[in-house]
Amino acid sequence: MTERHTDDTRRGVRRTVARTLVALAGMFVFAFALVPLYDVFCQVTGLNGKTSNQAQALVHEDADEGRVVTMQFITRGSPGLPWSLEAHTRQVRVHPGQSAEVEFTFENMGDEVSVARAVPSVTPSQASLHLRKLACFCFQNQRLAPGERFEAPLVFQLTRDLPEDIQTVTLVYTLYRQDAAPSPGSGDQVRGGDA
Repeated sequence: MTERHTDDTRRGVRRTVARTLVALAGMFVFAFALVPLYDVFCQVTGLNGKTSNQAQALVHEDADEGRVVTMQFITRGSPGLPWSLEAHTRQVRVHPGQSAEVEFTFENMGDEVSVARAVPSVTPSQASLHLRKLACFCFQNQRLAPGERFEAPLVFQLTRDLPEDIQTVTLVYTLYRQDAAPSPGSGDQVRGGDA
């Protein structure tokens, strides 16, 4: 009876260890899948103000002349990146359905070639579902030589189905250093003397 009890205990321990390993493997897979799933969820729902990272087609619709929405532009740098990004116009007033263009200026104030990307976010986050970026410097990394400046356009459209209660949309661009320099054929914007 003692031997049988010992065998039952061993089988129980093995079963518990096996179940624990399966549970750990499941949690490990879930942890890796969580980030891409969250990104897809944010893109679909507009949660967290994430916008598309690809050019979108212009929706041909009449502008809603009865509504005016203020579009604000804010730019930020990040620590350790000696760049500036400035909007030529801090805000524009547009009719939903109308497309508009705003110019931005990048400048590398450092003493070496560096690569950065402007990452957008939208407030209120619900408005990100109604903001169509037709052309944007934010789709690619930018590489600038020391002291180099360049201007780049943002062409955008707020769709007519933007909720009525949204009267102001804020688009924030934050510059982030990119570790890898763009390689030829990567689709990144390469500028600068040694590019």
